[in-house]
Amino acid sequence: MANYIFSKNLYFFYSFVFLLHIINVFLESENLNYTLGVLAIVMLIVSYGKASCLFKILSGAFIVAGMLLFSSAGQPLKQLPPMLISNMSLLTLLVMLPWMNSVVRSGRFDKNLKQVMEVNVNDLGQLYSRSSIITLLLASFLNLSAVSITQDVLKENLKTFKGEVRNEFVNSATLRGYSLALVWSPLEILLATSIFVTGVNYISLLPWLLLISAVTFIMDSFWGRLHYKNYIYNHKLAVERPINTRILVKKSAYLICALAIFLSLVILLGNLFNFEFIFTVTILIFPFSFLWSFLLKRTRSFLVIGWNTWKVKTNTMQNFIVLFISLAFFANTINGSSFLGMIQNPIIAMADKPLFIMITIQLLFIFLSMFGVHPVATIGVLSGVISTLITFMNPISLAIVLVTSSISTVTVGTYGLVVTLTSVNMEQSPYKITLQNLPYALVFGGIGILTAYLLL
Repeated sequence: MANYIFSKNLYFFYSFVFLLHIINVFLESENLNYTLGVLAIVMLIVSYGKASCLFKILSGAFIVAGMLLFSSAGQPLKQLPPMLISNMSLLTLLVMLPWMNSVVRSGRFDKNLKQVMEVNVNDLGQLYSRSSIITLLLASFLNLSAVSITQDVLKENLKTFKGEVRNEFVNSATLRGYSLALVWSPLEILLATSIFVTGVNYISLLPWLLLISAVTFIMDSFWGRLHYKNYIYNHKLAVERPINTRILVKKSAYLICALAIFLSLVILLGNLFNFEFIFTVTILIFPFSFLWSFLLKRTRSFLVIGWNTWKVKTNTMQNFIVLFISLAFFANTINGSSFLGMIQNPIIAMADKPLFIMITIQLLFIFLSMFGVHPVATIGVLSGVISTLITFMNPISLAIVLVTSSISTVTVGTYGLVVTLTSVNMEQSPYKITLQNLPYALVFGGIGILTAYLLL
């Protein structure tokens, strides 16, 4: 009973640590920094038992490797706690994301956008690009929830089609649209991590990520239009009540404007106060969401949905806690060890072949994702050599490769959360989803590599 009560109220402890971290961003206190390190150890111990098997293995591997490197360097134990908190900003961002999701739900934007898919669609070719763009818009705010929403709608509306056609359509349209939102969204943890390890400015990266997203979307939509144009879609079967197109367009415009304002505020505050990108997004999410709900006259609904969602998400973020804390320890120990040289030397030897390095990075992300390695963990492995790569590569080019390569795995990661969710929703093998989206992942990453190469 006591264990159950403790588990249900973990959000108090986690929130206290994250609040201390935010305060210390302003104070920059060494004592508070050390206290946060000690609390990070407690968080790791508390969370480890509740993490999934995969994340336990990843975390355990990072801890063992980090301890070996730490002991070989002969450092005193008192230096260990501060080495665990370098990723605390990423965890603080994660804990704030549910508030942005909640304002979209309280404003019923998710339900309105679902209806947009059904307006003036005559074949699956037309529905493909529509479904992809709706998933993209929803994912900009709702993240993973967007995939479930669009998949549920498409699964119901395409029930008259053969299972193989329906499944391939849903797999492609939703997962690819989702990935195209993540590549530039300031709420995406893979983008935030890539910016964090390369030190680039979000505003300098954003135009290129938007370009990559747009080019990939156009190419994929063209493929979808041709591939599915012979399948007639009778939308009247899917729609049971009249759709007010004017209201749908208005709601969609509101959502796009809100996203544009949020991005502008992130850039403005970051430049005015010289805040890091991740910290700017973190402190902006709640006040922006609250003000938006107030303007929509949905404040009460936003607070109720947001509070309940936030508690559940915070209480169940053990996977991310064990991964990011152990990853911070590993990255800091490898940076201070001779082992780093063993990794750096081959890369330095390829300094005159940056294109080969970029392709290797992308293939590494895709290969490891098929065996259940989270892309954040792959970035962690690469973080030890990123400082070396930056000496002979444009940091923006490197950041682009990391972002596109890591996010392309969302569509092919056999044991990844999104592919697993789709596998359950559509009742099919995750390996089949991986194979269907593998060409897309390679093209998506390839467009990122080409863009990065041209910027060298």
